[in-house]
Amino acid sequence: MAEKLVVVGQGPAGLPLAMRAVEAGFRVVGLDEDEWRVKRLNAGEPCAEGVGAAALAAAHASGRYAASADAADASGFDVCVLTSPVRMRNGAPDLGPLGSAAGRIAPFLRPGATVVLEGTAYPGTTEEFVRPLLEQGSGLRAGDDFHLGHSPHRAEPGNPRWRLGNTPKVVSGVDAASLRAVTDFYGRLVRETVPVSSPRVSELCALLESARAHVGAALANELSIFAAHLGVDVWEAVEAAASTPFGHAAVAPCPGLEDSCLPLDVAYLPWGIRRGVGRGFRLVEAANDVNAHMPAQVVDRLGLALNRRCRSIRGSRILLLGLSPVEVAKTLCRLGARVRAADPHADDFVVPAGVEVVEPDAAEMARADAVVVLGGQDCYDYDLVQRASRFVFDTRGRCRGPNVERL
Repeated sequence: MAEKLVVVGQGPAGLPLAMRAVEAGFRVVGLDEDEWRVKRLNAGEPCAEGVGAAALAAAHASGRYAASADAADASGFDVCVLTSPVRMRNGAPDLGPLGSAAGRIAPFLRPGATVVLEGTAYPGTTEEFVRPLLEQGSGLRAGDDFHLGHSPHRAEPGNPRWRLGNTPKVVSGVDAASLRAVTDFYGRLVRETVPVSSPRVSELCALLESARAHVGAALANELSIFAAHLGVDVWEAVEAAASTPFGHAAVAPCPGLEDSCLPLDVAYLPWGIRRGVGRGFRLVEAANDVNAHMPAQVVDRLGLALNRRCRSIRGSRILLLGLSPVEVAKTLCRLGARVRAADPHADDFVVPAGVEVVEPDAAEMARADAVVVLGGQDCYDYDLVQRASRFVFDTRGRCRGPNVERL
């Protein structure tokens, strides 16, 4: 019988992992406390970017995938991956959801099983927080009785080239046997594994990657503000800079912090440095400040663009393609706009009051005073956006034309 994998959390990290594991021959239970999400998944409706309806249908057709909100369905697992999100609350990590996830699966741990924390974690989280919970709940010892490790979640939304299967995977374990078990597991899912000496190294690697992306976004965002005042198209400069074959990592402006793990990851670094050595992490803190103000910048730029068209935000019908960052929609509603949004990956609970969810069809675009490209997904027909819309404000560099203004 195929090995049983439990993936705790069926969001942007967990669902693609579950689908890839089904392809690799595992029996997969997608465990999620959100019963509404579980019902959608079992009805064949994907609710995370990077997983389409066809992939989910194939997983169901194999008979080796089911979503569940019942922790008892974790019984008898061979491997469990924890992808539960960790939020910052009052300036410190809220490990409650992760602790709850570890506590739920601990009673079902058995000798020889493997548990992997995949996602946001300050160095020490796997060994100092998750390990005691698993040991107390199971009566087993990590290393001696079961395997435990950490692996960073790597993904770039909207990138068609790099998917889970062909992206190198950093892996770690609390001891040599755990490292072998974690490496063997991911070795069945990805082309290349990159072993490191401990979960702490793996956890710091995840934070380093997120911080680099975050700082790069802040650089591009500040450039976009300056470029607008100078009358320069920042996207043309970004595309030109990307042509250099050396010394440049491609960066692009964005409308603000994504409502996912990225801002949470980078918030760990200043918190952790302050906690550990008593000083701030100035570069990341500066990037936090720049990116946190981008939703306001988007609204301001949109307001100026509408004014040039003899309109104001108040009373205008605005269609958002994407709801992240959600602060843009909230601010537009507060300013009196009639806001519609099309985002196939947004859960109902994140849709702000006053926002109507619609389909991104030509009629909806034509009725809008402004269509705002917020999301970086490839699920929108950008040729249609340009043809059908009277005015497009593009924060992602996907459109160009006489009816388009770009961030």
